[in-house]
Amino acid sequence: MESGSDIILEGKGLCKGFPGVWKHLILDHIDIDIRAGEIHTLLGENGAGKTVIANCLSGFYMLSEGQIYVKGRPVTLKSPKDAIRHGIGMVHQELALVKPFTIAQNIALGIPSSDFSFPIPEVEERIRELSQKYKLFVDPSARVEDLSVGEQQRAEIIKVLYHDPEILILDEPTSLISADANHLFDALNSMAEVGYGILFITHKIEEAMEVGDRVTVLRLGKSMGTRETAKTDKTELVKLMFGEHTPVHLERKPVKSNRVVLEVKNLEALSEDEEPALQDVDFSIREGEILGFAGVSGNGQSELAEVITGLRRVTKGQVFINEKNYTNHHPGEIIKAGVAHIPAKRREMGVVESMTVAENVVLKDIRVPPFSNASFIRVSQITGHTKKIVSRFGVLVSDLWKTQVRILSGGNIQRLILGRETWRIPKCIVAVYPTQGLDAKAIDQTWELFMKLREAGSAIFLVSEDLNEIMALSDRIAIMYKGKIAGMFEGSEAKREEIGLMIATGASKS
Repeated sequence: MESGSDIILEGKGLCKGFPGVWKHLILDHIDIDIRAGEIHTLLGENGAGKTVIANCLSGFYMLSEGQIYVKGRPVTLKSPKDAIRHGIGMVHQELALVKPFTIAQNIALGIPSSDFSFPIPEVEERIRELSQKYKLFVDPSARVEDLSVGEQQRAEIIKVLYHDPEILILDEPTSLISADANHLFDALNSMAEVGYGILFITHKIEEAMEVGDRVTVLRLGKSMGTRETAKTDKTELVKLMFGEHTPVHLERKPVKSNRVVLEVKNLEALSEDEEPALQDVDFSIREGEILGFAGVSGNGQSELAEVITGLRRVTKGQVFINEKNYTNHHPGEIIKAGVAHIPAKRREMGVVESMTVAENVVLKDIRVPPFSNASFIRVSQITGHTKKIVSRFGVLVSDLWKTQVRILSGGNIQRLILGRETWRIPKCIVAVYPTQGLDAKAIDQTWELFMKLREAGSAIFLVSEDLNEIMALSDRIAIMYKGKIAGMFEGSEAKREEIGLMIATGASKS
């Protein structure tokens, strides 16, 4: 591929913040441009700001500061409709198709003149033309619910191409179709050859190198620079993605016990799409030990946490808690075995949003003393306990029994879950992104809490995409890559560069 020289989309000084949620800018004065006839990859960890840039450039978010230019002219994008009018189309990571409808019917829904009487045969013919031209082979009359994930994604791309954009933005397009990535790359190359400008968002260094003409690296909302892919390598991109600063490994006493609390043997499990999500996973965690799982999301960490907590079935292998086999047991049994869970999806899985703060705090303990006795709920005990949790963890709430959790901010919900799951000093804690949405002070307090729980004997299974957090807290560090443990490091001896390379590529420096 030869990249073009004509800039057709440019962002200068792009800033985006979310008032009342974040103390800092999600995007901090980013410069980026896309040229006709090139694929420009945007590379970074999850949470680096890649999707926010895409949403700003495609009209889903309005900028807090900065300016977008289309073919050198300043534009203000207030909606995706504005972006389409200026020739900008975006394919989101989450597919948005009406499953009972055919591909043609889905596309007809987005046509302004469509009133459900739009000539579907005309739409189908246009889809066939685009499908053939760009090697995005789909059957326009097929129902979406009958298609594979790869076919659905091709349909999403055609849905955008139907509006004749000049600029195509794809957000993590291979996260759902890793096995079909080469087919997608061929299609994107075909589009670039006829003059499209393409922004390809990924967290995978190999993809950035393979598909892109240029690559811009984001880290924590800032641009680390743009490189021509032909003039850079994996080592440089890893340094740009993860930095060279070595985080402090928090001081701690050696693990005192050899008693294994959690053990996983030869574990395998499937994803939602019945594809392999975990393959031959083996590890154990001792009493008073923190085992940190590092990796970019989508490599099996969340599925592994769900297997341990009984939320996902095992297809092969075993899960032992305190030497007892809990493979494929009900989540309630695993809770009774002493396993606490801080889930990644806090609103969906961590709380019941329609219930009050007090009700959520005792969600798992309502049937046991001191919160109930002889089938009677002890309101005064629940109130006193909730006050302690709210005060200790800084949950901002006005009325414990009237405030529904749904109106709390994400950070306050996270604090509530941390308090509820840890107050008993559980035998085992499965913590997935435990500090997401917290400010710096709350993060420090959470780290301190985890070190105290460790000292008290809790075995902690920690999942985080924040290398600082993983390296600060973990006694040992496991790297997840494509559903497998790619490597294991002693926390006190871990090197950021080596871990970063393994996270990005699955391979060690050697």
